[in-house]
Amino acid sequence: MRTTIFFTPVITPILRWLAIVILYVTGWKARGEELAHQRCVLIGAPHTSNWDFPLMLLVVLKLRLRVFWMGKHTLFPFPFAGIMKWLGGIPIDRSRSHNVVNETVRQYREHDELIVLIPPEGTRSKVDRWKTGFYHIANLAQVPILLGYVDASNKEAGIADFFAPTGELDKDMQEIRAFYAPKKGLRAENS
Repeated sequence: MRTTIFFTPVITPILRWLAIVILYVTGWKARGEELAHQRCVLIGAPHTSNWDFPLMLLVVLKLRLRVFWMGKHTLFPFPFAGIMKWLGGIPIDRSRSHNVVNETVRQYREHDELIVLIPPEGTRSKVDRWKTGFYHIANLAQVPILLGYVDASNKEAGIADFFAPTGELDKDMQEIRAFYAPKKGLRAENS
């Protein structure tokens, strides 16, 4: 995979140290452990604010994760596209008919280690139903889903448990959503 902020020699260790300092100064706690094998679909919720992105960068740097994240293509305008991709971004044009799930599964087959972060809500607004692309990617690629979260009420963000998809979408989604039910986003009204 390409070089990103999460694995750029010399720069990444400096940014990791800076992330630890910023989290400490702002009172946020990064929860979770460094992963021995970095191969999973990472979901992040609740996604309620533009501030989720810098918070995610800080936590991912501290936990030494090497993450790619999916974002709508409008986040990658010229001349900022290169920077957004260096930050781990993968532009997704949701207006076109394409098969993001199959392409992402192919990437998992071609790489021994790969973490793709997907916000299942698909927006910062309050939603009743999550998008299920992350689930289909994990199920088809036969990789676990790592539950990443923001909980502003406790001023913590991080990674919790792995969830192994069973192929029973509705049942599995209920279990995953139950984990996130008590979590409050940075904008609680959108959680």
